[in-house]
Amino acid sequence: MTKRVWNFSAGPGVLPLPVLEEAQRDLLALPEVGMSVLEISHRSEWFDAILDETERNLRQLLNIPEGYHVLFLQGGASLQFAMVPMNLLGDGSADYIVSGSWGEKAFQEAQKLGKARLAWNGKAERYTRVPSPNELELDPNARYVHFTSNETIQGVEFQSEPPVGEVPLVCDMSSDFLSRPVDIGRYALLYAGAQKNAGPAGVTVVIVRDDLLERLPDNLPTMLDYRVQAQNRSVYNTPPVFAIYIVMLVSRWLLNTIGGLERMHQINREKASLLYDAIDRSEGFYQGHAHPECRSLMNVTWRLPNEELEKEFLKEAQANDLYELKGHRSVGGCRASIYNAMPIEGVRALQEFMLDFARRKA
Repeated sequence: MTKRVWNFSAGPGVLPLPVLEEAQRDLLALPEVGMSVLEISHRSEWFDAILDETERNLRQLLNIPEGYHVLFLQGGASLQFAMVPMNLLGDGSADYIVSGSWGEKAFQEAQKLGKARLAWNGKAERYTRVPSPNELELDPNARYVHFTSNETIQGVEFQSEPPVGEVPLVCDMSSDFLSRPVDIGRYALLYAGAQKNAGPAGVTVVIVRDDLLERLPDNLPTMLDYRVQAQNRSVYNTPPVFAIYIVMLVSRWLLNTIGGLERMHQINREKASLLYDAIDRSEGFYQGHAHPECRSLMNVTWRLPNEELEKEFLKEAQANDLYELKGHRSVGGCRASIYNAMPIEGVRALQEFMLDFARRKA
């Protein structure tokens, strides 16, 4: 087998090795089916069973209560930035809590489709934290409140849901979906591009409360209507069959190998603590981007004293099989994305390299 390096990419992110191995076995011909998982019809009994198990696994992992639909859509979170206001905004207004670059993009998209207002914006502080509850300027009559639970670019994460009262809460949970337990009952709708923790690029999971579907306008484009997608069980047209199949395998891995999201959350806390420890022990050599109380468990972001050292750090890291550590082009620096499938051994290897590099270069 080709040697696998430690992949800290922000997305598409690392996948569990057992999932890749099973997909590899099924790529040529599925057992008892005789054709590739890439070839099989989305109208087949086999794919019906895939949809059934994937939804069942997600409901078990997240303890999704009755009264919610689970949809498997395409277009990523970026399409949801438009689809949410198209379906839910109507002639009212919506509040947006903007704690990073993706929240900003969601807000800008909503503004094209109706009345969207800022309930809080962290841009002036370079998106280094999330708001405290008393900073939120919320409209009690808003159609919904939107927030991004984890910002991959800045490495800022909400530790709990913002208190929004009776207003429906909508969340872009792309980069921490399935990384921890979530009280789904607090949400009206949440969505997540799969390519961080749940699967490969190409499928987006949407969990939507049934009563919202009863309020949708009737003039929506068919493919962008949550109600149509729910009525047709996500197969109104050809869905991303292979991507959904991988989500099924990942959800199996979380249930059967990891033991559920409580255990996954514990592992993720252990992994993140190793890297934040390296930052905090460096006596300022590494400067973390996020306020300590808002640090992400998924995306650890930091700067070095200057850009030349950052280039040297990245070059040496790759020589040590530590890949995809360059920060997003909009903020620079370094970023380690340590999603569910990143083994703790990989994080330890990065921690040891960081500590050694700081000793040599500080």
